[in-house]
Amino acid sequence: MRRFNAYLTSHTVHYQVNDPSLESQWRALILFGKNSATYKFAFAKSLLELAERETTTITLTDLAEPFSRHLVEHLRLHDKQGSAGSSKFLTACRQYLAGTLPLERLLQQTEQLGFVNVLDAFQVVHNGLIPQPFYEQHRVNGKPQLTLTDHFLRLKESFHFQNLPQEAEARWRLVETAWNLQVSPNVLEVEYDEVQSMFFIERNLMRRVNITSVRDALNGYQKGKCFYSFQDISIVSGSEQLCAVDHFLPHLNKRAHLPANINGVWNLVLADRATNGAKGARVPALRFLQRLHQRNEFFIESKHPLAETIINQTGATSERRRQFLLKHYQLALDYSIHQWQPEVELPGSF
Repeated sequence: MRRFNAYLTSHTVHYQVNDPSLESQWRALILFGKNSATYKFAFAKSLLELAERETTTITLTDLAEPFSRHLVEHLRLHDKQGSAGSSKFLTACRQYLAGTLPLERLLQQTEQLGFVNVLDAFQVVHNGLIPQPFYEQHRVNGKPQLTLTDHFLRLKESFHFQNLPQEAEARWRLVETAWNLQVSPNVLEVEYDEVQSMFFIERNLMRRVNITSVRDALNGYQKGKCFYSFQDISIVSGSEQLCAVDHFLPHLNKRAHLPANINGVWNLVLADRATNGAKGARVPALRFLQRLHQRNEFFIESKHPLAETIINQTGATSERRRQFLLKHYQLALDYSIHQWQPEVELPGSF
């Protein structure tokens, strides 16, 4: 229990305390873990990819190809992938991109330099190891090797495993966008494209920069559940359980909420399609407002563009944000009159 208590601090407590599931532990690593470099996202995506090989033993040689590939893909778009001034490994990736380093040499450099810190740091949140680690480290002939635990194998069998690669990618794009933006955080505004279901920003004389899918970015903070019914939802295109993006407070009367942006991140949630269809343009019961506030606080705890945007749109302190939601909830009721609640509602975990 000692290391479990050390792991749970601040809003991560609320994220985990009612739901110490394997899915929530994985998501806590991605959403709340330390972000001094983007290596953890490349490592997460590589682990998820290698899990499909039906093996429990993973060498650095196995990891080198997907790990370097994911980082090179992101370097093509955003050169800054860490807070450190320099990195020999990232330099090697840049040389590969420039055509001055062959792939074979990049993979060798990846094995030697790419995993120096990430193997130890990946499973740590707020200075504590997660309760149920997904791998164990040991050395074979002097080289590190990972053995996937039963916890990871059970995670792989869960419904939510299908969503985890896209969630990691979305979180990566949010982090690197923050690092590469030349915009003051207090004026940062992430906007929502309803047609494409994308988050984007506008900079340099209104030049649009797409960041990531709204579904992919929101899903982890809702633990892969419908915001209202807590049924499992999918973010995988083509899935029968693909979720809808819903305005918690109806978009219909957006002018009444001005200057507040009813289309802002703070008011967007993911919902099961049938539940969303039944809700329509009605206002959810008051008890759901606390859930929205809690979800928004998860965003703020995990830092970077969505967090800054929510703070800028709703208030600098938790209490101000709560009062903001209450004000606009009452305003929505004045126009809607009717409150709504789902016919199906499973036990909630946030």
